[in-house]
Amino acid sequence: MPLVDFIMPQMGESVTEGTILSWLKQVGDTIEEDESLLEVATDKVDTEIPSTLDGTLAEILVPEGEIAQVGSVIAKIETSAEQASEAKSEEKPAPAEEKTAEPKSVVEAPKEEQKPETPATTAPTFTATGEPQNNGFYSPLVMSIAKEEGISQEELRTIKGTGKDQRLSKKDILAYVSNRGQAPAPIQQVSPSLSGASDIIQMDRMRKMIADRMLESRRTSAHVTSFVEADVTNIVYWRNRKKHYFMDTYGSALTFTPIMIEAVVKALKDYPMMNISVDGDKIIKKHNINIGMAVALPNGNLIVPVIKNADRLNLVGLTKAVNDLAKRARNNKLTADDLSDGTYTVSNMGSFGNVMGTPILVQPQVGILALGAIEKKPAVIETPTGDTIGIRHKMFLSHSYDHRVVDGALGGMFVRRVADYLERFSLDTEV
Repeated sequence: MPLVDFIMPQMGESVTEGTILSWLKQVGDTIEEDESLLEVATDKVDTEIPSTLDGTLAEILVPEGEIAQVGSVIAKIETSAEQASEAKSEEKPAPAEEKTAEPKSVVEAPKEEQKPETPATTAPTFTATGEPQNNGFYSPLVMSIAKEEGISQEELRTIKGTGKDQRLSKKDILAYVSNRGQAPAPIQQVSPSLSGASDIIQMDRMRKMIADRMLESRRTSAHVTSFVEADVTNIVYWRNRKKHYFMDTYGSALTFTPIMIEAVVKALKDYPMMNISVDGDKIIKKHNINIGMAVALPNGNLIVPVIKNADRLNLVGLTKAVNDLAKRARNNKLTADDLSDGTYTVSNMGSFGNVMGTPILVQPQVGILALGAIEKKPAVIETPTGDTIGIRHKMFLSHSYDHRVVDGALGGMFVRRVADYLERFSLDTEV
């Protein structure tokens, strides 16, 4: 049977290498297509890599603990002649150095420079206090978190590892960081000020990253915000009428967010120059509509997973995508790919009771829409027999855009078109 090269895959934009944490199959083991073959760590996530073929693992070329470049051969799989032929006909990924990485979004972790002479593993330290609590192997992601949190090598070795062979995983170190302030630690996280009138709280790793990205976005783009109030009474009545049916039929909660995203997608089709990014003096017009949705995490931090090809999904598909990404974000299960390639972002500020806001752009995107709280308000209603006053459900849409490339006319017409789609929502809409 022929041998086929297994290539180190691309794991998100700007990721050029990864550390082999563990091989989940050994030489001679059979493997099915889409079955997890190995676990890889990058400076963003630890993730399992599935096999692209059915067959037998014939050779492992990169052992555990070593770094592999994206596009390099890391194993060989013995497979059928038919699958081997199909695999060879597929184009191999371009070498990492030939890829041009797009600017990072606000939710991506900064990538530390990897020096070739720096080993991927750190030998465990033994002291009189006893045996180390992990095997001394630390992935780039774990080392990055340790550096951001000010965790020394001596402290690192005291954290219990629950991974294979007592390996310290991302989950272990994040759990340690979250509980760090509850027990004595070498580095105090909250310390009193000299006057005793306030506390000094050290930012965690993600908060530092968010702060840097927010400042970078404000320095890069000329932010302008336009506001529109939309009457969403039909949407409120329809959603209240359909939510139990939706849960019983599709096993997923029906919220307002996917309905709003559907309207944004339609407006982006009408105004494609809002679905762009900026690279220096070049405007890059995107063909795909990938909607980022800001998710607030339990610790108060923010992350923006992306619904890929949102224009190809109906309301049911959008609802499932929104719920899936939100759930995985809150359970720390997102991958680097989930956070990449967004072309426009939506933030639901209404979930916190806010009526409007001025959101900051996710670079290099040029638009972000904040959804305000839905409130009952008295409003003038036009009827064939004259105007009357009634109670309507209304919300503000706050559209921030990059005034370098989006003029006020386009920015204003776009958010007005989103409001129009929301107001025209039919009570007879089927799901």
